[in-house]
Amino acid sequence: MNNKELVNELSSRLGYTNKDAATLVSSIVSIMGDGFSNGKKASFDDFGQFEVKKKMERITVNPLTQQRLLVPPKLVLTYKPSPILKDKFKNTSADE
Repeated sequence: MNNKELVNELSSRLGYTNKDAATLVSSIVSIMGDGFSNGKKASFDDFGQFEVKKKMERITVNPLTQQRLLVPPKLVLTYKPSPILKDKFKNTSADE
């Protein structure tokens, strides 16, 4: 599902105009992004949890040149699905 499809689905389910639904989606994404940049988590009971984690620096080796490289630390956004969402997928077949 892309942004346009989400906006259309929200507008039809909630009775909003597409413009209002697009504003709602944009606001939610902006609020979540601000929270992530401040180190906060976003947790949704039936969906899962988003969290910013720090990957520590590490040494890697180029397989062609055998040169050792230091990979600097970085922040990554992680997602952990909720048990409810996992169960939903367990009960569906791959054919659907």
